Amino acid sequence: MSSTSTPPIITKWASKDGEFHRQVSSFRSFVEPSAAAEFPAESGRYHLYVSYACPWAHRTLIVRQLKGLQDVISISVVHYLMGPNGWEFASPDDVPGATLDDVTGAKYIREVYLKAEPSYSARFTVPVLWDKKRQTIVNNESSEIIRMFNTAFDDLVAPEYRGITFYPENLRVQIDGINEWIYDTVNNGVYKSGFAVSQDAYERNCRALFESLERIERILAESEFLLGSRLTEADLRLFTTIVRFDPVYHGHFKCNLKQIGTGYPNILRWTREIYQLPGIKGTVNMEHIKKHYYMSHTQINPTQVVPLSDGPNLDSPEVRPASRPY
Repeated sequence: MSSTSTPPIITKWASKDGEFHRQVSSFRSFVEPSAAAEFPAESGRYHLYVSYACPWAHRTLIVRQLKGLQDVISISVVHYLMGPNGWEFASPDDVPGATLDDVTGAKYIREVYLKAEPSYSARFTVPVLWDKKRQTIVNNESSEIIRMFNTAFDDLVAPEYRGITFYPENLRVQIDGINEWIYDTVNNGVYKSGFAVSQDAYERNCRALFESLERIERILAESEFLLGSRLTEADLRLFTTIVRFDPVYHGHFKCNLKQIGTGYPNILRWTREIYQLPGIKGTVNMEHIKKHYYMSHTQINPTQVVPLSDGPNLDSPEVRPASRPY
């Protein structure tokens, strides 16, 4: 596919069976701390392309923040509105929070993909981790990018961030297990509900979603975080879905059996605690989040009218513990 060819209808995501099937990421290389690695960890070499609206990209922003990688890995932020050509870059003067692409000079994310692989023909998604030196994409799978950020750059961050891990060795089996069902029924479950084009697909996925939310509520009734008193990758992966739930998924995606703010007190407490961690609030841009979903998905919301509510107040009451929970 050339950069000038006509793209497919970008909001046509459901298959013929009425189900939404998420695309498998295509670029799966890793940055490693070894100088002999194909992609060695170096300060200033790698660039992260994100959308504030996207929950998958949001994961990478959070780990970048909590690991103190702001001066090691640069970022570009796309426009919240996804048009016919996909994610577009924009001047912050025109779209506060967005940026131009000062690394490759691309106008759209699709151009970044095609620069790395001219024959690429799948979806042009974020996040994207770009290697400035080799002029190519390292990885576009959020779950793998956050694992890289977790350890690969430890020698390059300030001393207080070294050794911080959200994937501790003694909890990896439990983290992998909880990630599996939360991804399927919650992270991806909201999309499988919202993008379903058959009643059966919608109801099945929506009910599975709320069964998992009830399960999470029970877990958080007994512990501070999903796996006890320690914040892990499992919490961060779930947080980016929950923070969008009431303002977007409850209405826009018809995930409306209950709301987080009124129906899940333990999940709400947990959400506030993570939101109030240093630096996390700055990664949550509710204007980009709401405008993206309600204005980009015209097959769901043809009027592009954006609701007023941002969901529950996450600043108050203050619940963050005095000590760092990781």
